[in-house]
Amino acid sequence: MRYDLPEIDDFTRPYWDAAAEGRLLLRRCGECGKAHHYPREFCPACWAGEDRVTWETASGRATLYTWSVIHRNDLPPFGERTPYVAAVVDLAEGPRMMTEVVGADGADLRVGMDLEVTFREAAEGVWVAVFGVALS
Repeated sequence: MRYDLPEIDDFTRPYWDAAAEGRLLLRRCGECGKAHHYPREFCPACWAGEDRVTWETASGRATLYTWSVIHRNDLPPFGERTPYVAAVVDLAEGPRMMTEVVGADGADLRVGMDLEVTFREAAEGVWVAVFGVALS
């Protein structure tokens, strides 16, 4: 059993299809204007229904809010990747997102540093958003 794979359904399929194309999608509410992540059918801020919340492509920019270097994880396949950096980032559009920081040592990370999205293939055809230190 793998613990890192999403359950893709009809509602979340646009998100996962976009990730496979290298695009990060958010949901934005047409009622209150707030963006949110993870994708939900309603707005978690004002509870507007599915007819008022739409998909939009995120810029891919974020800042590091917090992180932890994971040295041990017994759940497959995480143990094969240790150590890795689990993180929470603030997306440029507003929402916070749980993710992983790749390509950087935990000792080099700083709260507020600029990050940019990239994607990793977790399984055949399933791509997940991860973040690296922004180059520009």
